[in-house]
Amino acid sequence: MSPKIRFEASVTGTPILPEGMNTMIDNLLLGNLKFRETDFNENSEHYKNLVFHQSPEVLWIGCSDSRVNPERVTGARSGEIFVQRNIGNIVPIHDWNFATVLEYAVIHLKVKDIAVCGHSDCGAIKALDKESSDSYIPLWLNNARDAKERVDQRIKKPATPEEQRARYTEIEKENIRLQIEHLNTYPIIKSALRDNRVGIHGLYYDLETGTLTKIV
Repeated sequence: MSPKIRFEASVTGTPILPEGMNTMIDNLLLGNLKFRETDFNENSEHYKNLVFHQSPEVLWIGCSDSRVNPERVTGARSGEIFVQRNIGNIVPIHDWNFATVLEYAVIHLKVKDIAVCGHSDCGAIKALDKESSDSYIPLWLNNARDAKERVDQRIKKPATPEEQRARYTEIEKENIRLQIEHLNTYPIIKSALRDNRVGIHGLYYDLETGTLTKIV
């Protein structure tokens, strides 16, 4: 049994760690002790059941952005969401890594719904406008480039910062639709949709308001 830990906050809001603990990893370990003393112990039956099996009902395909934690923004409990996250909430076509997640979620876990979730202020979407010397990111973002091109074909060139922000929002939402199109190319999904075994949803998270909305 772990010792009781008393959590305090400094004037700046930065956690005050015990002597000898001063890195972010130490802070995460300390947070785990708090989790075990509160949520884990208070919901022991739930976590005990998770030792033997998982039965999530949703596959969440989201962005790796640290501000969009799926369980946190939805209030979901451990074991309720099966998660695949990457830069730009991309559904790459013919990708072995992604295909294994999809196969396991749909065939073995038998999830009932798949959510593709994008968000505001997405760095991946902004990067579509920029030249880059990175080795991998530009290649990865090619999977989202059609979303940018579609939006730019239907709106006028932005002339103000407000119009530029609105443009990015449109591309972020169009990217969600595009990735759902990519998702529908996988035979696993075609079969699951044909048999009415899964539903597919496009979600958008607004960082400023904390609001999650369905757009598809």
